[in-house]
Amino acid sequence: MAGAAKPKQRRPKIAADEYFDRRETRAPAARRRAQIAALQALIAHAKKASPYYREILKSVRPASITSLEALAKLPVTRKSELGARQKAKPPLGGLEAARPSEIANYFQSPGPLYEAYARPTAKMKDPWRFARAMWAAGFRPGDLVHNTFSYHLTPAGRLTEGSAQAIGCPVFPAGVGNTELQLEAIAQLKPKFYCGTPSFLKILLEKGREANRGPSSLKKALVGGEALPPSLRAELKALGVDALQSYGTAELGLVAYETSAMEGMILDEDVIVEIVRPGTGDPLPPGEVGEVVVTVLGNPAYPMIRFATGDLSAIMPGTSPCGRTNTRIRGWLGRADQTTKIKGMFVTPGQVAEVVKRHPEIARARLEVGSANNLDTMVLKVEARGERPDLAKAVAETFQSVCKLRGEVEIVEPGSLPNDGKVIADLRSYQ
Repeated sequence: MAGAAKPKQRRPKIAADEYFDRRETRAPAARRRAQIAALQALIAHAKKASPYYREILKSVRPASITSLEALAKLPVTRKSELGARQKAKPPLGGLEAARPSEIANYFQSPGPLYEAYARPTAKMKDPWRFARAMWAAGFRPGDLVHNTFSYHLTPAGRLTEGSAQAIGCPVFPAGVGNTELQLEAIAQLKPKFYCGTPSFLKILLEKGREANRGPSSLKKALVGGEALPPSLRAELKALGVDALQSYGTAELGLVAYETSAMEGMILDEDVIVEIVRPGTGDPLPPGEVGEVVVTVLGNPAYPMIRFATGDLSAIMPGTSPCGRTNTRIRGWLGRADQTTKIKGMFVTPGQVAEVVKRHPEIARARLEVGSANNLDTMVLKVEARGERPDLAKAVAETFQSVCKLRGEVEIVEPGSLPNDGKVIADLRSYQ
């Protein structure tokens, strides 16, 4: 009936201690003002204390970075470049911005890559910031946490332990492996919470059930380090554990986390996340899948300003039903590094982006690589604005100039290319 009132959407019931702090529910405009102020302070500190940032930001005035648009003009630092940079200038490639006496830990991640974290202080009790994700998963002061992230070389075990202790949770540092001993410890200590990968949690729960000593005390989990597909989440639920996931990296600490609403992942309060076109630093509009670029406002010892993770995700519209007001992302959607060898030559997402940049008519492009009679084939599919009869020919010439390879160009309907973040799709069969 015309003019009838729409039924009000019911919001989930919010517990009195649902939020880790007041910052989670502040007005977006207030959050942005605070983040820009922290960003300006970070840039000033990095320019003063880090040889790397002193060089790449030498022409940048911190006070001039007053918006996300201004941030997007700063250089991107790529994770894929860190290894070579660290070898040339150990230990951290000149990115470090603290004296050794101020560092709590150095870590080694696969690559190898090295990271550093400052000592916790009264002002910064949780430099890794996973406490926010743990709180959203139900961790509370006094609850014992069974932590199965690795404590050897890599940072995950130490980072999550420090965050749990920042809440007031004692931690059993189980690490990886030794399933039988871990089951024995769980039976004796009866922890309520689990930290670690979802696959190892499943192993613990299933082996415990088989041995008729299932770890029944475990009720909630914060998992990470690998994907948590709906099927695995359902299996864990059937085994008695509610699992939420976090997204972070060794260099950045926490980036985003799930809440009980389970509608995307909410950004940590101390990061600024941009989604950019893979191979570039150019931001994409909300909803478009692209590379995750992160600026961390809370680790002055090892500054990360526009750090390109190599991961894919997308910004979600609106805010979470749980009441937190920060931006949401769709979670981890794959890898952005799509460098592909074609006819003996490497083609990178950055090269495809350069082709697009030279033709303003192109809205989106995707290079599809296939094979015919054991020979590589290439088709650059292009969504174009307006009509230009010679566009395909012009783009093909640009592609050959940039990539040093000949390829076919196909103009396709706007909106017809998949929104999956892939700039290069390798469709060849290697079986």
